[in-house]
Amino acid sequence: MSGKGNCYDNASVETFFKSLKAELIWRKKWQTRRETGTAIFQYINGFYNSRRRHSYLGGISPLAFEAKVA
Repeated sequence: MSGKGNCYDNASVETFFKSLKAELIWRKKWQTRRETGTAIFQYINGFYNSRRRHSYLGGISPLAFEAKVA
């Protein structure tokens, strides 16, 4: 939640949800809530957190960034 006078603290979460909707949710018709929940879990843990390129990391994936730093 944004604090009084701080409109930017929620921007990263809003960006994540925009990416989630554009890359996963809006691309398919979902039959059940369970199917949707499983797909969201797989998107976050299998793609977004590991393989998706992040502009914050210079346009590389978190796995590539960790390999580069290590």
